[in-house]
Amino acid sequence: MSDVKTAKVGVGRGIISPVKMAQLWGYPVIRDTEVIHDDLQATAFAFEYDGVRSLLVNLTIIFLMNDEFEILRDLISRETGVPYENIIIDCTHTHSSPATDSDIKDNEYIQTVLRPGAVKAAKEALANMQEALMGVATVESHVGINRREVTLKGTIGLGQNPWGTFDPTMTVISFVTLDKKPIANLVHYGTHCTAAGNNYEVTRDWSSVMIDRMEAQTGAMTAFINCPIGDTGPRLADGSTAATLELAMELGGAAALDAMTAYKTIKDYRPIDMKVTMQEVKLPYKPQMSYEDAVAEYATHTEEEKNDYYGRCYHLRKVMAEYEAGHPVETELTINETIISVGPIAFVPFPFEMFTEMTLRLRKFSPYQHTLSLSIGNGYYSYLPSQDQICRGGYEVAMFRDFNPYQLEDKTDTNLVIQLVDILKEMAE
Repeated sequence: MSDVKTAKVGVGRGIISPVKMAQLWGYPVIRDTEVIHDDLQATAFAFEYDGVRSLLVNLTIIFLMNDEFEILRDLISRETGVPYENIIIDCTHTHSSPATDSDIKDNEYIQTVLRPGAVKAAKEALANMQEALMGVATVESHVGINRREVTLKGTIGLGQNPWGTFDPTMTVISFVTLDKKPIANLVHYGTHCTAAGNNYEVTRDWSSVMIDRMEAQTGAMTAFINCPIGDTGPRLADGSTAATLELAMELGGAAALDAMTAYKTIKDYRPIDMKVTMQEVKLPYKPQMSYEDAVAEYATHTEEEKNDYYGRCYHLRKVMAEYEAGHPVETELTINETIISVGPIAFVPFPFEMFTEMTLRLRKFSPYQHTLSLSIGNGYYSYLPSQDQICRGGYEVAMFRDFNPYQLEDKTDTNLVIQLVDILKEMAE
């Protein structure tokens, strides 16, 4: 098959576990640790076709803020020569990684561990590129479950909702050389990495067992891409959405079985092309409240409410800060959307923790056989609920409304899906 025209694929990895005491960031509690259960990883996939190169860099951390995504993409671009617009960085959203929030973040960890680890992974991936064939398989997995638990009175809490929208599709991608030797694997699935939420150890959460098992059995470096997660949590045996390290590893074993079941069904490996594009997506904001109204409303809240890290007062402070800084009032959020297609697969990053329903719609109307949405990809604007869930409220809807200084329109899910489908159709021509 030496005359086959196909894309080159390479993979590389850097370890990004903290080297000193870290503050673990995420629900349900913020906690300090010096213990590493399993290493955090930066795993990069490099693609080249017709002289064009792209990178997909996977980080097993909770998230990065928008400025940190930009800094890291720019750094990787300068260090590798791959254009900024051809780079996707996504986060698995484990809640057992160091703090990377804009207000409470470990700058030393980001600068001395995370960034060098991601650059190392990207450089290795590019250095290891070789002509590749790709195989794809899917399996139904019930590692996840809708987490918007409905109470008797109809309120929404974090737990398990067995009748809520949920995507059971797990997609496994295998890259091999022209003589069928393993290069790398990707597993795409959607559920929050909060299973070990009550632990005090650094961990990739439930996905660590799945990835380590696949690497051991296939002999190829493997990464986990998480999506969607906004309304999906781990299907824990105790009925919760955040539990113990023991229950997380138990769930990871089930995920490993599902991933390997899919992998073993891959028989057809084919040549692949690669395309990459970056286009603007515009999402309208609701009309912004005035500075005077923000100040007046803030004054009505109690000191306890004002001290809440997130919530309505957090939003009001951001609104006031925008005015006080003299920034012009914005009317829309502009996202520079990078999409990479590899053969029949399109990798579509979302800078949100998005709800399942919109990713199912995107898959339905996309021209690609496998349209894989990436949570917390190339940016972070908190949650993006589907319109049908906004009226029900709950934590995720409150974060959608109050995390940023501006509020997106309720129909943002539809606005986003329509624009993404247009880009995908143009790429597929």
